[in-house]
Amino acid sequence: MRISLLFFLVSVTGMYAQRDSISSLKTISRDIKTLQFGANYRSDLGEFVERSEKNVTQLQPTEFYKNYYQEYLHYDPERDPKRLVYDTGLYLGAALASFGILWVLPESFTKWNKEEILDYGLFNKWKDNVRAGPVWDEDGFFLNWIMHPWAGGVYYMSARGSGFKIWESFAYSAIMSTLFWEYGIEAFAEIPSWQDLLVTPILGSLLGEQFFRWKGKIINNERKILNSRLLGGVSLFIMDPFNQILDSFGYKTKNKIKTYSYIVPIGYDVGSSKTIWGMQVLITF
Repeated sequence: MRISLLFFLVSVTGMYAQRDSISSLKTISRDIKTLQFGANYRSDLGEFVERSEKNVTQLQPTEFYKNYYQEYLHYDPERDPKRLVYDTGLYLGAALASFGILWVLPESFTKWNKEEILDYGLFNKWKDNVRAGPVWDEDGFFLNWIMHPWAGGVYYMSARGSGFKIWESFAYSAIMSTLFWEYGIEAFAEIPSWQDLLVTPILGSLLGEQFFRWKGKIINNERKILNSRLLGGVSLFIMDPFNQILDSFGYKTKNKIKTYSYIVPIGYDVGSSKTIWGMQVLITF
């Protein structure tokens, strides 16, 4: 769903400000811009600029103009359950791929006894592991304290980025980490562990909420980090890979409706060299 922007400029009085210079002229624009992609700004400065452009050598964006764009480039997703369903489907494919990658890694890294698993049978091994757990595992620091919190954060971001509330996103992270992974796919290879059941949803959700805030700041900065779109894009993918994949396939993040109103300069009377003030109402949808 593309985001469209509508300006209604309503003149409320015939108030005039003190004498003002052309350099301080505030410009009002009407823009159409998608939330996360492109920079397809379209500006219309209004008839008053057309009437006075002979007297204006150069129009520079003012602080109001800049603040307006900064305000518009917000990240506040609309609730979209279908998007979360698609995210969950992507998880299934990614989880199967992850299991395959872990299977080919050395047993010293995963602590999986692959020979025993194959001899005993996958389904039998799964039942025994589920009945035996949970236990304190012996996985290394990287898996327990980096990969699992990151995975929990990614689970959380899939729900949060689909417009769900904080507690709903935590619940989704807990369900996915517990039923989908720990007692699901991973239980075919090892007994569910207490560290993973606690660390993944709890620390993962705390990290995920920070991901959500960082993502908003990156989008506010036109998807750039250190003035680099590459760094911005890579960071967004690391923090929220599945929503980024959906965006890239054309299922773009929907934004909540927001309204703003300001008393702002809406014109400039060249004859009297005074700014005309009025009310601006901004509606985004």
